Amino acid sequence: MRGCSGSIVTGAAGIAARRCAALALALGIFPAGTAQAQLRDAIATPDAGPLLTLHAEGAQIYECKSDRDGKLGWTFREPIAALMLDGRTVGRHYAGPTWEHVDGSGVKAKVVGSAPGASAADIPWLKLEVVERRGAGALAGADFVQRINTVGGVLQGSCERAGSLRSVAYAADYVFRRKDR
Repeated sequence: MRGCSGSIVTGAAGIAARRCAALALALGIFPAGTAQAQLRDAIATPDAGPLLTLHAEGAQIYECKSDRDGKLGWTFREPIAALMLDGRTVGRHYAGPTWEHVDGSGVKAKVVGSAPGASAADIPWLKLEVVERRGAGALAGADFVQRINTVGGVLQGSCERAGSLRSVAYAADYVFRRKDR
């Protein structure tokens, strides 16, 4: 793993360490007994190899809604993000959750596993199972999607008017995986 010197998980600093940890998670490489091993269990896809990893930059959209007791609070509404490969936009991610590639392929998935982000400000890492496919391109063979290496996206604070919207910037890597056949 070029760029990940020393230990797979702890050898680099700052963002580089997060990227190395994310890569280790995607590849299933962890030192025995680490907290990352527990994280891996929550979103692991042991019988599915990686097809494609895309970086996302976008926002998590929240809506102010009343709960059963009439108290206002922020509720997640939808994501909106550009999907990038080597600095080029190659697709988009939006409600569903859905991912579309510029080649016409796309997938929709449902959450089947979750693990906390690196900090309270980071949205969780997810394991999603593909439930719909379209097209014959880069995403067509995906059976699972892992959201890893999340930064930001969590809304803090109270809301005061039902129906108001807020967006919170986030970044993540999405690893599209195919079941071993």
